[in-house]
Amino acid sequence: MAHPLPIIHKVGVPPKQTLFQEFEHNVKEIFFSDNPLTKFKNQSGSRKFVLGLHSVFPIFDWGRGYNLTTFRYDFIAGITIASLCIPQDIAYARLANLDPQYGLYTSFVTPLVYAFMGSSRDIAIGPVSVVSLLLGTMLTEEISDYKSHEYLRLAFTATFFAGVTQMTLGVLRLGFLIEFISHAAIVGFMAGAAITIALHQLQGLLGIQGFTKKNDVVSVMRSVWSTMHHGWNWHTIVIGVAFLVFLLVTKFIAKKKKKLFWLAAIAPMVSVIVSTVFVYITRVDKKGVSIVRHIEKGVNPISAGEIFFSGKYLGPGIRIGMVAGMVALTEAVAIGRTFAAIKDYSLDGNKEMLAMGTMNIIGSLTSCYVATGSFSRTAANFMAGCKTAVSNIVMSTTVLLTLILITPLFKYTPNAVLSSIIIVVVLGLVNIDVVFLLWKIDKFDFVAFMGAFFGVIFKSADIGILIAVVLSFAKILLQVTRPRTVVLGMIAGTGVYRNIQQYPNATQIPGMLIIRVDSAIYFSNSNYIKERILRCLADEDAERTGSELPRIQYLIVEMSPVSDIDTSGIHAFQQLYKSLQKREVQLVLSNPGPIVMEKLHASKLTDLIGEDKIFLSVAEAVATFGPKGEDL
Repeated sequence: MAHPLPIIHKVGVPPKQTLFQEFEHNVKEIFFSDNPLTKFKNQSGSRKFVLGLHSVFPIFDWGRGYNLTTFRYDFIAGITIASLCIPQDIAYARLANLDPQYGLYTSFVTPLVYAFMGSSRDIAIGPVSVVSLLLGTMLTEEISDYKSHEYLRLAFTATFFAGVTQMTLGVLRLGFLIEFISHAAIVGFMAGAAITIALHQLQGLLGIQGFTKKNDVVSVMRSVWSTMHHGWNWHTIVIGVAFLVFLLVTKFIAKKKKKLFWLAAIAPMVSVIVSTVFVYITRVDKKGVSIVRHIEKGVNPISAGEIFFSGKYLGPGIRIGMVAGMVALTEAVAIGRTFAAIKDYSLDGNKEMLAMGTMNIIGSLTSCYVATGSFSRTAANFMAGCKTAVSNIVMSTTVLLTLILITPLFKYTPNAVLSSIIIVVVLGLVNIDVVFLLWKIDKFDFVAFMGAFFGVIFKSADIGILIAVVLSFAKILLQVTRPRTVVLGMIAGTGVYRNIQQYPNATQIPGMLIIRVDSAIYFSNSNYIKERILRCLADEDAERTGSELPRIQYLIVEMSPVSDIDTSGIHAFQQLYKSLQKREVQLVLSNPGPIVMEKLHASKLTDLIGEDKIFLSVAEAVATFGPKGEDL
């Protein structure tokens, strides 16, 4: 039965835009895709000032409806994450090779700043294991004596420039740059850092003295095994393993029974208190058990004068700060988006960058080091029922009271317990299920994961980041320079044309070859696309020569996925047209988009190909030039 001929539609040409209009549109799409200025339209001057204040300090917006009922939830959540953060802060400061009080200083100042400027309701701010390790590794590469005052000054300098980097990205609305590191590479880096951190905690867990300063797994394991017969302290091992088991059990219970999440949240603080009392009573510190010994009491001292703004450490400070700032920002945005999606509210990426940048700049001036969102604390905050960022203020206040009143009580806290706390936290960063999922879904993603992972554990954290960035860009370049081109066939009984590899029963049209280009056509891929199309044509011709199908007379290029084309792409199509003419094959285009159509007209390519060979759909092109009726 013959199919009725469809009505042939002419492909529309969009109205020509001026150079300024094109530039304005591109700038808006790149930097202002969220239309941040819309709410300021038709507002009075005073109202614009208020709205601007709300944009910079969201607390003034949501704070108007704040009440005691909401505060009750935030208070409970704040106390919960404070009980988690205090022992973590002391432990994480050791990863950065800093004295314990600097971890507490960071969890006092930075959460206060974030609470006023951040857009996430759930994220809990403070030091985190991965950034602490990264900072400690890169700082010791510049100054090996981490007990020196210059080391501390360089840490503050790096924190300052981490904040400057984050704020600059927010002000210039360049947040899309952090999207260039693929999720797989980030997961690999985090997993590698987790393994490295956990192995390094064997020093505290086993009571080893004179441990290696290197972070690669070979050096760490060599240091562990070389001291096995004379350097391990069995008192330390008993304490460390006992509390490690306790922490793992509470975490397992909390995972199985969500209502008991508070067990895992308070377990680190309970471990610190019980172990401290135990050491104080038994005085096993005299038998070789390493303890914290001293934590400076009082509020953060001002450190503005400690930052290097000149001299030989300025360059390293900027470099370390930029790397740490980007990693911290990537982690914070990922955590914030995860929990925002669960609660179904939007997270403003640029506001997050401004908030993170401001808090780290202020932090660097008040004896803090690089802070970001902590996944373990954010999860505890969420499970405790937090409603707003006030939970960060409650946590900050609790840390302040700790600094003023009870830091001397941590003197007898065994380092083995702090190592146990870190091990339990970082093991949560290794997700085996995600690794298998990466292998199943995308092999290149799996390679990116493994590259970043092995880069961290066999070399260093900064090398792991470098590998993660390189592999992420390699994937982008591969996809841009080698886009897919697929052959289409008609699904029986319809006018729909689909990939013949996905739909093997789809039939190809006699005398025609239909190819879809699944990418924009730029200088980086235009020649490949042209050669790929000609190769497909040659292969199809060779296959049809020995069959009953007639030789190919029409090549239809389906251009629906082609979002843009540049001058190299136009030139490639001109060459393709000439090559096809020599083969006595007509070039036909299907459904070019408005931007593509505008450029085809501007380049006179439509005159070369012919307006009558540009169609709204493949079906219309086939109806015009393909076999009719029973022959189809």
